Amino acid sequence: MMETSVIVEKVDDFLIEEFEVEASEITPDANLKETLDLDSLDYVDLVVAIEATFGVKLIGDDFVGIESFQDFYNLIAHKVNT
Repeated sequence: MMETSVIVEKVDDFLIEEFEVEASEITPDANLKETLDLDSLDYVDLVVAIEATFGVKLIGDDFVGIESFQDFYNLIAHKVNT
């Protein structure tokens, strides 16, 4: 079982590096899509990175209802720990 804090740290590190976003902009309540300025190709990059980092598969339906960074962390934690 992977701790949520480890997941958050790995995700944040990746997002800061790949999406060139300031660490201060990544807060649990911040809007994921707006903060990262995601387009459809960015989502593909994000999915590939999560799969490579955590060894879990994400599909489009997984992103339904994902608004905040906290939602995203919860999604990954659920996938990793089931």
